[in-house]
Amino acid sequence: MIVRNERAETKQLGDKAVRKVLGTGGSLMMVEITFKKGGVGEVHAHQEHEQVSYIVKGSFEVVVGAEKKVVYAGDSFYAGLNVSHGVTALEDSVILDVFTPVREDFLKE
Repeated sequence: MIVRNERAETKQLGDKAVRKVLGTGGSLMMVEITFKKGGVGEVHAHQEHEQVSYIVKGSFEVVVGAEKKVVYAGDSFYAGLNVSHGVTALEDSVILDVFTPVREDFLKE
């Protein structure tokens, strides 16, 4: 599977974030989310999905479990099963999330 970013379908998430599914297959899924400054990925936890996230551009305040830190382009974080996590964009920013297994809910929207 080859996905061209400019042709990937977008999903508007409120007024400050846009999601693109960039790749999915087997048990993996890769998703790009572009945030405007102040955009929030609410704190939540997954019962079925592990997630690793890479900061492509910008900076975020990130909460993972009991940890809260500011992360910058090039940094990453991991949220295992049932671990609460969330982000707030401190500037216009881009994050790349990888999930296992595939987030079927993203494909149905």
